[in-house]
Amino acid sequence: MTAGFPAAAARLLAGRDRIGVRALEIALDLDPTLDDRYDDEGFRHLLRDTGVFIDRLARSVASGDPRWAREWAEWVGPVYRRRAIPMDDLVTIAEGLRRASAVDLAPEERPALDAAVDAAVEVFRWWRRLAGDARKRNRILAFIYRGA
Repeated sequence: MTAGFPAAAARLLAGRDRIGVRALEIALDLDPTLDDRYDDEGFRHLLRDTGVFIDRLARSVASGDPRWAREWAEWVGPVYRRRAIPMDDLVTIAEGLRRASAVDLAPEERPALDAAVDAAVEVFRWWRRLAGDARKRNRILAFIYRGA
């Protein structure tokens, strides 16, 4: 865990709560429709999960290896699918995390963070393709497949 930037990872972990809140604010600025899809409880769940995502990003930055963020994204994909959370929302939150945590990192430390976020976004986009989030669902077909 010292091959990358352990001091930067410590700064990310120290500012986890602040970075998480700021990341959700940035995500709301990037996609205002998030406010329509989630209530207060939904945002609390996303904020809690954002804290775990920051932990994984910190491990990736400390080790210089994006696999920590990639593995976490692979693990939570089915969980978010079960919660009916679109993967596009996770991509937006990941971009918010990239922007919110860039303030705490030096310019030479940012490529490690970018690689970790890119790895997670790649997995989220794969889950998006698998789950059918990439296109608008046909209401008639959904009605038929529901067994009605």
